Amino acid sequence: MHQPALTALTGFDPELAGLVEAEAKRQHDKIRLIASENYVSTAVLEATGTVLTNKYSEGYAGRRYYEGQQFIDPIETLAVQRAKDVFGVDHANVQPYSGSPANLAVYLAFLQPGDTVMGMALPMGGHLTHGWSVSATGKWFRAVRYGVTKETGRVDLDEVRDLARAERPKLIFCGGTAIPRTIDFPAFAEIAREVGAVLVADIAHIAGLIAGGAHPSPVGHAQVISTTTHKTLRGPRGAMLMSDAEHAAALDKAVFPGLQGGPHNHTTAGIAVALKEAAAPGFRDYAHAIVANAKALAESLVERGFDLVSGGTDNHLILVDLESKGIAGKPAAKALDRAGIELNYNTVPFDPRKPFDPSGIRLGTAAITTRGLGVEQMPQLAQWIDDTVTAANAGDEAGIERIAAQISELLAGYPMPGWA
Repeated sequence: MHQPALTALTGFDPELAGLVEAEAKRQHDKIRLIASENYVSTAVLEATGTVLTNKYSEGYAGRRYYEGQQFIDPIETLAVQRAKDVFGVDHANVQPYSGSPANLAVYLAFLQPGDTVMGMALPMGGHLTHGWSVSATGKWFRAVRYGVTKETGRVDLDEVRDLARAERPKLIFCGGTAIPRTIDFPAFAEIAREVGAVLVADIAHIAGLIAGGAHPSPVGHAQVISTTTHKTLRGPRGAMLMSDAEHAAALDKAVFPGLQGGPHNHTTAGIAVALKEAAAPGFRDYAHAIVANAKALAESLVERGFDLVSGGTDNHLILVDLESKGIAGKPAAKALDRAGIELNYNTVPFDPRKPFDPSGIRLGTAAITTRGLGVEQMPQLAQWIDDTVTAANAGDEAGIERIAAQISELLAGYPMPGWA
């Protein structure tokens, strides 16, 4: 059952409680490989389910527009200080509701509509909010986009420099949503300085790896850092903006009153808990274990004939081009879900297929590492993925069901926070 127990909810709204219980069981019974997901601790669950959700707190600590902030102010101050300590930054804002609003605040802080922004193209691994055409950021600003080379699947920084010199962006994003390799923050910083742009490091996917020393930090290179607080950081669904002292006031003003009203205080508390966990010595081991699992899984997939974008991974994320396996990403992802392996279909660079029916799948190892799976389980996981793809191509539903039973049996030995 769900932990903490849903006693009051079950008594008042058993229909909804049943759905929550079913979701908790689903999370327990499946190998969760969605790169943007994780399991929060029971402490984070408790913090986000408190009476803090009752309180309005427009403004910042010591400068609120509502009374009754005697305990809210210390909670937010605690979260801010912990963020500054964990990441070594001058300034942190823990109020953004999620990653996309956080990035919108960056635009509001430093650009005017029509100004030029440069970011990684969405099909190449970037994020919608880095100036892609269907996003407000691509509609309200002049967006120029860099990508990866077809031969290597990696960013060519010489091409990025040439593009920046030609287009003179005021804002440059580095980072994205499907980048399996180390981001070269110093090289991006050099390019940004040359053209007079503000460099924004979007570390939403790798924040936990940076906190745990398993990926280089953008601090000292990027003036602004944007991140979600879930994914590898293993906190609640929220976001943070961090910066050097020079850019702090503009960011704070953009978050509130520029984009948001009152912060979600229960989320702020959950972020504070997650940051305390990230500061603990064991989190460093966890971050490095995520990368070790990803590398082991990537090697095992390559051994079974899978084509990985860039040939492998340096972080938690693996991007697989399934063209050589004779199946598209969407039917593969759906078959894998039936087999007890949860991931998402994903565009790969230079994908000839449409975004809603792409050639690839995206995998991440943060959640399974939280559950306690290690490198010794990665060959078996790769085999299950391969067997499921083979079964899907053959229409072998019985084979997919057998894999699901084997996965459920394995996971019974690995506890999940939030389910007992």
